[in-house]
Amino acid sequence: MAASSIRPSLSSFRFSTASRLGGVSLSPLLLPRRLLFSHLGSAVSHSPCFGLRASRLLRAESNRVRMQQGGVVQASTSATQENLLEWVKQDKRRMLHVVYRVGDLDRTIKFYTECLGMKLLRKRDIPEERYTNAFLGYGPEDNHFVIELTYNYGVDKYDIGTGFGHFGIAVEDVAKTVELIKAKGGKVTREPGPVKGGSTVIAFIEDPDGYKFELLERGPTPEPLCQVMLRVGDLDRSINFYEKAFGMELLRKRDNPEYKYTIAMMGYGPEDKNVVLELTYNYGVTDYEKGNAYAQIAIGTDDVYKTAEAIKLVGGKITREPGPLPGINTKITACLDPDGWKTVFVDNIDFLKELE
Repeated sequence: MAASSIRPSLSSFRFSTASRLGGVSLSPLLLPRRLLFSHLGSAVSHSPCFGLRASRLLRAESNRVRMQQGGVVQASTSATQENLLEWVKQDKRRMLHVVYRVGDLDRTIKFYTECLGMKLLRKRDIPEERYTNAFLGYGPEDNHFVIELTYNYGVDKYDIGTGFGHFGIAVEDVAKTVELIKAKGGKVTREPGPVKGGSTVIAFIEDPDGYKFELLERGPTPEPLCQVMLRVGDLDRSINFYEKAFGMELLRKRDNPEYKYTIAMMGYGPEDKNVVLELTYNYGVTDYEKGNAYAQIAIGTDDVYKTAEAIKLVGGKITREPGPLPGINTKITACLDPDGWKTVFVDNIDFLKELE
């Protein structure tokens, strides 16, 4: 039998759907869609003119309506996700400090202040937790990127691993700085000279714990502590993550096939005025040892809760759900990037209160 011979038209149900609900006569075109099809189903069950195919037709229409409703929910969710990622781009973010562990706090403070020209900004001892922090840098914490050193009682050595690269410091005269460091007993691992494949004059030194610092020759800059270099196993994956989850901008990317590596500079502003995250991909290397020395970078945000949602949305792993820290009530959240590098996001207002 042809489908047209049993398929009902809406007009054929005018007598049925012109029902009285509460004494009010409703046209079928004015009934809600769900109510309309409940009337149609009732008519089918009582009319001998309808067979199995008609029932299937109505069930299919009902399923279509449910799918449309599901599509509305999905579209709404998609719009919410887009809004969240757009919020990440507009969020007031700044790299606050980098955290790592040292074996002798006083020795490291002496090296950083005398050889690298940093200032000891503050120091705090937490005896109940058996550790001490020291914050050093080239300016106040509320508008400069600084170093947070951690000394754990009784631990005098750490494994830096192969994943951490170096910190970058901009200086006006690399050669002069290197001579000063040598005079103070510092270790120079690369003498001043042009960078491979470029013209910028650089040098490398090591601090007493073996952390490498790259000295870059530049003019005066508001952010002398200007780089943190980490190695990653998939550069494009990392760039995508830091752009979407962290709201960073890809400032530049440079491939150096002669030496088989590619770098990407990520950050929240131009390299000459802001600290940047330098991601390095070495051809064919997909995994690195993290060690236990380097800890994390801290980034300021206006909302740690939204930040955590965005990180989850793009596949990041939250290692500490957003909320206040016990005792000081500073709201934070912590996560891992695709390579396992840790970042802590700190509420901007709470951070300033903590400094006060």
